[in-house]
Amino acid sequence: MANCFNLEYASLDHSKWRNLPPPPGFSNFAPSSRTPAKASTAATSSYASLKDKRAWDLAISPAKSLPMQAFMLYMSGGGVQIFSMGIVFMLLLTPFTNIAGMNAAFAPFAPTTASAKSLKVLPLQKIAYIACNLLTLAVGLWKCRSMGLLPTGTGDWLAFESRAMAPELSLL
Repeated sequence: MANCFNLEYASLDHSKWRNLPPPPGFSNFAPSSRTPAKASTAATSSYASLKDKRAWDLAISPAKSLPMQAFMLYMSGGGVQIFSMGIVFMLLLTPFTNIAGMNAAFAPFAPTTASAKSLKVLPLQKIAYIACNLLTLAVGLWKCRSMGLLPTGTGDWLAFESRAMAPELSLL
């Protein structure tokens, strides 16, 4: 009994498939002796520029999430509830954890000649990363102030003020 699902590849006509042009980006040329050196330097420089671009993307990533966090703060309201406290806690804790793990975050983008976890590697990207995280921290502190959790007024510090001695007045 012959299986109707068998396909005999030997019976296919290959002539119509051999005349097709190669797909875009495909090259049949054999590399010469000088091409790999040029290609490797070009590939190394493009890889270094790609790592630099990715480092900048990581550096400004905290600022990219600020609009979403601001919308979450708006939707949580101005009262002191568990949901708004959770969002504020996230906004206050995340910058510290990001800054503490900054060298590990930038380690994949460090040049191969330098120590990956040194503070001198990618200094501009790390400064931008710290600035964006401080901006996130500022938004969290602003929300704390608007909720009344930060002591910003003089009435918040009355317990620590001492009263001056009243001058004694005598009309006699």
